[in-house]
Amino acid sequence: MRTAFFSALLALALSQSPHVVSAAGLEGPMGSFQRLQDTVQGWVPKVRPSVVAILTGDGTASGVIISEEGLILTAAHVAETPGREMQVVLDDGSQVIATTLGLDKTTDAALMQMKDRQKKWPTVKVSRRVIEAQPGEWCFALGHPGGFDKRRGVVLRVGRIVKQTANSLQTDCVLMGGDSGGPLFNLAGEVIGIHSLIYEQRDENMHVSMAPFLRSWEDMKSNHVIHTWGTGSGGYLGVATAANAGGALEVLEVLADSPSAKAGLITGDVILSLNGELMTDQPQFSTAVRLHAPGDQILLRVRNHEVEREVKVTLGRQPKEQEE
Repeated sequence: MRTAFFSALLALALSQSPHVVSAAGLEGPMGSFQRLQDTVQGWVPKVRPSVVAILTGDGTASGVIISEEGLILTAAHVAETPGREMQVVLDDGSQVIATTLGLDKTTDAALMQMKDRQKKWPTVKVSRRVIEAQPGEWCFALGHPGGFDKRRGVVLRVGRIVKQTANSLQTDCVLMGGDSGGPLFNLAGEVIGIHSLIYEQRDENMHVSMAPFLRSWEDMKSNHVIHTWGTGSGGYLGVATAANAGGALEVLEVLADSPSAKAGLITGDVILSLNGELMTDQPQFSTAVRLHAPGDQILLRVRNHEVEREVKVTLGRQPKEQEE
């Protein structure tokens, strides 16, 4: 909470300070915070024209334009399905139509395309150095919490990376409803994440990293819906998992003839641990599976109807990502 408190104070100072005070002559923590403020204040005017609000029909979300032709990054739970036309609100309040393209349902990554490809849209850069986003690094989040407000404009939050997994980043940037799909930036002004899961505590939120976008770029541009069934670069498990209403990691589907099916996993099983490590969310589970190669045996502890059991699964070779 202390980090979130200082992040909130810094965000407030940034939003209310029209003039930048040079960090020259300042030493220690104050000098570091001043340099951070200078850096963020330098980037925000450059990147905010690319941050958009998305009218979903039952609320609002956010996105960010990353090409002059009008390609938008957002979250899969915002896009929902390919071919959906949605109103996009630009920084000046004007509205245009964009169409949803492909999405990755497991990692929550999605693309949209502005209908007018002839106009040169404002853009931001996407970081391709996904492994360099490390815990402890400063970052800043932009979005439209509560919906688009022309007088207020895009909202800035400053924080640090708390955790990194293969497909996600966790930060202490304070997010709220309406931020989903908005961009997370590093201090080089590059997009390193897209807001995905907003926790009730609001100071530890999940963002899709750029890894799923870069990995599935052509498939998503071709309107494919991608499922990554809890597998990694080596071992193949063959299940689809997600957090249930109680927050537990539940098996939604077991693929026929998969290693999981042969081991006896069934739909409705709640995954408690993998090789003794407690599993708390889907990104953590996918990362844990990725650490093992085909042929490795993993031990899952699962619960179903209050009965716990252990399931030994021998991982197979990963097939091509499943597509609809």
